[in-house]
Amino acid sequence: MKISCDKATKICDKQQYKEASLWEKAQLNLHLFLCKKCGLYSKQNVVLTKCYNKYKNVENRNTKCLSKEDKNQLENKLKAKL
Repeated sequence: MKISCDKATKICDKQQYKEASLWEKAQLNLHLFLCKKCGLYSKQNVVLTKCYNKYKNVENRNTKCLSKEDKNQLENKLKAKL
C-alpha cells in the first residue's frame, strides 16, 4: 500500500483537479501522514492553486473591451489626425 514520493505528488496533482480515485486518495493520505516533505508539497500546491484562481478571477473582472462602434469612432479620429 506504500507509494513513492513521485507517485504521491502525481496523485496530489490529480486531487487538485478532482481526478483522483478514492483508492488514490486513501494512498495519498497515508503517504502524507508518513512523509512530511510530501505534506509540505501538498500544502504549497493548494496555496498556489488558490492564488492562481484568485488572480484569474481579478483579471476577468478587470477586462473591459470597446464596442465595435467605439472602435470605429476611435479609428476615424486617428485617421483624421493623420
